[in-house]
Amino acid sequence: MLVLRRRSRCRERGMVTAEFAVVLPAVVLVLALSLGAMGLAWDQVRCVDAARAGARAASRGDSYEAVILVASRAAPSGALVSMGRSSDLIRVSVVSRPRVAASLLPGWLRASSTASAVREPSDAQP
Repeated sequence: MLVLRRRSRCRERGMVTAEFAVVLPAVVLVLALSLGAMGLAWDQVRCVDAARAGARAASRGDSYEAVILVASRAAPSGALVSMGRSSDLIRVSVVSRPRVAASLLPGWLRASSTASAVREPSDAQP
């Protein structure tokens, strides 16, 4: 009886290694997707901040280049910043592709934000 117990324990020891080898890739995949989702959430926050900063700069009357520069500095690296005007309304948009685990996430998934502001009246009017 004692000999049989030892042999069964030896066989089970190898099974744990095999189960670990099967589960490990799944754990790594879940971890990579979780890190990608957290990175995308952080990029979303940065896109919102960048769009707001650009809209504030545009509402003060800053030039197009200055607005793009202000928004680009606050945006995630590699983000696309654009600005549009319609009469007194100014709209700044920031779009960023995920950087962490981007190859695992779908291509349509992006962090983006748009902020609008009304152009402030200038003090230079007589």
